[in-house]
Amino acid sequence: MLGFGKKSSGPSGDGPHIIAVANQKGGVGKTTTTCNLAAALASLGQRVLLIDADPQGNASTGFGISDRTQNLYQVLVTGRPAKRAAQATAVSGLDIIPATVDLAGAEIELIDQEGWKLALAKALAPLEGSYDFVLIDCPPALGPLTVNAMGAAQSVMVPLQAEFYALEGLSHLIRTLDRLRKTLNPKLSLGGIVLTMVDVRNRLAKQVEADVRAHFGSKVFETHIPRNVRVSEAPSHGVPVTAYDPASAGAQAYVDLALELLRRHGLAAPAKEVKAA
Repeated sequence: MLGFGKKSSGPSGDGPHIIAVANQKGGVGKTTTTCNLAAALASLGQRVLLIDADPQGNASTGFGISDRTQNLYQVLVTGRPAKRAAQATAVSGLDIIPATVDLAGAEIELIDQEGWKLALAKALAPLEGSYDFVLIDCPPALGPLTVNAMGAAQSVMVPLQAEFYALEGLSHLIRTLDRLRKTLNPKLSLGGIVLTMVDVRNRLAKQVEADVRAHFGSKVFETHIPRNVRVSEAPSHGVPVTAYDPASAGAQAYVDLALELLRRHGLAAPAKEVKAA
């Protein structure tokens, strides 16, 4: 495993970088991006915690997690320590707090609790020093679970599909971020937009990418994620694409995205070229 000369640290010094991966539009590659980016960061020597905050539990399934007796519902509703709910995945350096269908009930139960919008932030506070990055896979809605994720995060990463309706709803999401920054979490920022499912042979996809970059400038990651069958196949095998087919274009794209994310956080690149693993 390759390490870095400068270790990661969040805004508090020793705390992790907490990133909510969110888009209220479904089918944009949100869970795929969360899982594969987490795995790529771990392959680059980072200690990573993935939080599956989507009641569908697709991120948990994507890592082959069958034992979900310790899960996010218990952390948010019953007060179970996050560290006890986290379990190791097959990827070295990557832990996950899985989701179950019970998490859907948390959206109702949470709002009866005082300070419910910061329940996840409170649960993650004791993890300071345990991880370099925490990635939260949000549900495709701007409901209580997503609000909790944004209450805990320092930044939001938005996967955006390179299609005709790519910008639809994005302005609403950004307005929500602005509102939550003012009323809930002053540290919250738009960490970046990552274009997903890009078909470079498609003229429309190229035009959408050009429009998004013209509109949002440096907020758009230079790395885009191509359409790649290996990325789609990997979850059915319970592994990220970086393990399923390290040489695939999709795996290499997620490693490039991880490297770009590290650079944005002021972390040094490895001394030699890194391949997905």
